[in-house]
This record gives sequence, structure tokens and C-alpha cells, in this order.
Amino acid sequence: MKIPKRLQPLVEDGLIDEVVSQLMSGKEAQVFVVRCGDELRCAKVFKEAKSRSFKQAVTYQEGRKVRNSRRARAMSKKTRYGQREQESAWLNAEVDALYRLADAGVRVPQPHGFVDGVLLMERIADADGDVAPRLDDVELTPEQALDYHQRLIGEVVRMLCAGLVHGDLSEFNILVGAEGPVIIDLPQAVDAAGNNNAPWMLVRDVDNLRQYFGRFAPELLATDYGKEIWAAYEAGELHPESVLTGRYIPDATRVDVSDVMRVIDAAREEAAERDARQQEDADDW
Repeated sequence: MKIPKRLQPLVEDGLIDEVVSQLMSGKEAQVFVVRCGDELRCAKVFKEAKSRSFKQAVTYQEGRKVRNSRRARAMSKKTRYGQREQESAWLNAEVDALYRLADAGVRVPQPHGFVDGVLLMERIADADGDVAPRLDDVELTPEQALDYHQRLIGEVVRMLCAGLVHGDLSEFNILVGAEGPVIIDLPQAVDAAGNNNAPWMLVRDVDNLRQYFGRFAPELLATDYGKEIWAAYEAGELHPESVLTGRYIPDATRVDVSDVMRVIDAAREEAAERDARQQEDADDW
């Protein structure tokens, strides 16, 4: 096929040998199948900022750090430069998340480079070598549903242990490769420790999995892995090999109000004594 303008520089630099076909086109990006040497890969060409919903992005961007103070100030303003910097930070966040998760052993497409807004990554194939279908296009047996659900819960745990929450996980951004499910699309991945929205996003991701796989294996509808996972994470007890039950029992420990009041009273007395000493020192001076 004719080489798209955005891919021409990568062809000229020898990163891509041939553009084979267009795989998909969405609001965020276009994806092409390309040949790199003897290997078929995907090239994700991100669209411009005007095609992205930054009003919604604010929820996801909390906790993302910008090292350059000038860029940070620009991003807080609505100038053209600030919008370009915001777009750049948004794209880099997705790429960084992909590399980070791949390094952590999460089953995501293996990244192979990011050049001028184009992400080169692994092409996920099915057992026949064709492009892998999305999960929502696959009919599952109850056994497959239970297996895939268990695997994906494990991936969610590994993601969280790596400090990230997908933020938009569902059957629409999971591919079914030859060896099982592969998680894709990470522009909205959030920092688990730095984003106040991370807890409910994690629970929403897991609930989406429960609802989808519950169509094929109804027993999954009675599980509550999301809250169980987050509770273990908050307690510092979550690790990639954590054994989960699918049950969540809220902490019902009652707060002893009298103990709390004693702590408050002690703090007040200490503050009063400190103020008195400071006043005495001031009078002596």
C-alpha cells in the first residue's frame, strides 16, 4: 500500500521496510501492519491533540510528573505551546506505561520504539498467524471464560504491583492471542499511588472483567476481586503471586472514640504547654 505521510520518515530511516496494511483507525490513533526485516509489527500513529478529549484526560493525568518546570507551567495554561506540551506528555505517558508493564511481565504488546508520534510494537497474532481478534469478538466456553478471567486478574495485580492502573480495561481493549489474552491501549493508565481516582478505577476495571466473563461463567458474578486487590495493595500486602479469594470483607473494626479523644486532648495539652513556654521565653527576652 501507499506509505502514509507519518510513516515515511521511519521508512527512510530504515526502521520500517514495508507498510503492509491498515489495521484500524480510531479517534486516538491509526494502526498499521508493517514489516521490519523478517518480522511483522504494528505501527500506532497517534492523532493530533484536537482529536483527544482533554476534559476527560484531567482525571487520568493527576499524579503524572513533569520534570521540566517550564513545560509544567506551559501545560497549566491554554496556549498553543502548552497544548502541544500536554499532548506530548499524554503520548509519552502511554509509551512509558507500555515499557514499564512489559518490563514487569504484564502481557502487553512488546514495544520496539517511539519516533515522532509513532509507536512500533509487537503484532499480536492468533493461533493461525492472523491478527488477533478483540475479546468482545470471541465466543467463549465457560472453561475459557474462567481461565481468561483468572489470567487477567493476575495481569491487573502485576500492573498494580508495577504502580499502574489501566483505567479503562474492558473486553474492547484486550486481544486474544495464540497464548491467551493481551492487554492493549494504555493512554489513560494512571499512577496508583499518585492519583486519587486510582482506587475506583481499579475496581471499575476488575468489575468490567467480572461482568463480561460472567456472561459465560455466571459464578464469577458473585466475586469481588477489585476491592480485595486494592485492600491488599493499601495494606502493602499485594505482590504478583498473591493468592486471591474473590471475596472482600470490609474492615469492620470499630473506632474507640474515647481513645481518639484522649489522643486529641493530649495533643491540645502539649500544644498549650509549648505555647506557654514560648510566651515565657518571649517575656524573658
